[in-house]
Amino acid sequence: MSKLKVLVVGASIAGPTAAYWFAKAGANVTIIERFPRLRTSGQNIDIRTVGVSVMRKMLGMEAAVRGKSTQMEGISFVRDNGKPYGTIRATGNPDQQSLVSEYEIFRGDLAQILFDQTKDNENIKYIFGEQVVSMQENEKEGGPIKAEFANGLPTSEYDLVVACDGATSRTRAIGLGCGVRDHIEPTNCWAAYFSMKPDLLEGSKIAQAHSAIGGRFSAAGPDPSGVSRICLMNINPRGKGNRDVTLPFREAMKQGDDALKKFIAQIFQGAGWKADEIIAGMMETEDFYASEIVQVKPPRLYKGRSVLVGDAGYAPGFTGGGTSLALAGAYILAGEVGKHKGNIAEGLRGYEERMRPIITELQKVPPLVPTVMAPQTAWGIWLRNSIFAFVAWSRILEVLQRFFAGAFASNDKDVLPDYEWVA
Repeated sequence: MSKLKVLVVGASIAGPTAAYWFAKAGANVTIIERFPRLRTSGQNIDIRTVGVSVMRKMLGMEAAVRGKSTQMEGISFVRDNGKPYGTIRATGNPDQQSLVSEYEIFRGDLAQILFDQTKDNENIKYIFGEQVVSMQENEKEGGPIKAEFANGLPTSEYDLVVACDGATSRTRAIGLGCGVRDHIEPTNCWAAYFSMKPDLLEGSKIAQAHSAIGGRFSAAGPDPSGVSRICLMNINPRGKGNRDVTLPFREAMKQGDDALKKFIAQIFQGAGWKADEIIAGMMETEDFYASEIVQVKPPRLYKGRSVLVGDAGYAPGFTGGGTSLALAGAYILAGEVGKHKGNIAEGLRGYEERMRPIITELQKVPPLVPTVMAPQTAWGIWLRNSIFAFVAWSRILEVLQRFFAGAFASNDKDVLPDYEWVA
């Protein structure tokens, strides 16, 4: 595969991981990212199951991730007055994680680690401030893709184009010949993430989370730098017919961060707990990020020489398995293409066959998650709090949470094949 030219679109998690493994398979990789520089902000994410297995195959990766841990030791669910009624802690066993991961890291820190792992590789080239505007595949069976770009990168042919540009992937739309929102399954939920001063936890490494009526969920997590990491989430009930309940959020997002902040502030006004402080902090923050939470379920992961990895192909929604799916998908794609030694069609078929069971498992939404995270009524919140308080006090949760969903299962080293690498 020494002459294979690979174009990777997106430089967050899936993209640099794909570049890492394709370079080890002997390919020449170009990564383009539409933002002008590496994005080092974002929410806390975690690495689980197959993601842990891939991380441990990357030289120095596990130590780097541990070195940038959020240091969160657990999460307490609190009432309006700030008093906790239940706490979940990590198991202490990275091979059998709970709802709180042993590998909790901020998205930007993980992106920086992956960038540092790949930026000096002679077979990997990064180009920021660029994006694909069209792709044409050679009519000849198995021919390359001619890609045109928006901001000056010369039109070039690539043996493979790997879309790693998120759940609303433009590259997926071009490659599959579909709309940007085609194959997206809404969860009727959106979330905003940012950091703020002061430290709302007052030095504690236990995060706090709160629910208010109307499906409003807010959480403050620790940060080693002393600020608070905030998540605001609005979860709407499923089964509201054909009404697009996240449309107002998406319309506000199109108008820019200031308009979106005002929209979110209106939603969370009067939400109780520390809502007023959090809203004030959000209006001042400079690392604000928000997105709709969706699942992505295309009928196939590739078409011709265009292939999907990470959220572009299988965003998991609520499950917490997105990072692990991205790491596993990048590893398996490069491994399968390399294994078939230039027969890209067979490599892509192998990728699809290997990934489908993993995707199915990690896209399983745990039972009643929207209801548990954000009840819609005061009565629902009281009932959830009462049940959770008993479950936490009885320690039943320590057993149940390990089997809550595929994302929290034990690491299964047999799921991932071993591949031969040339570099």
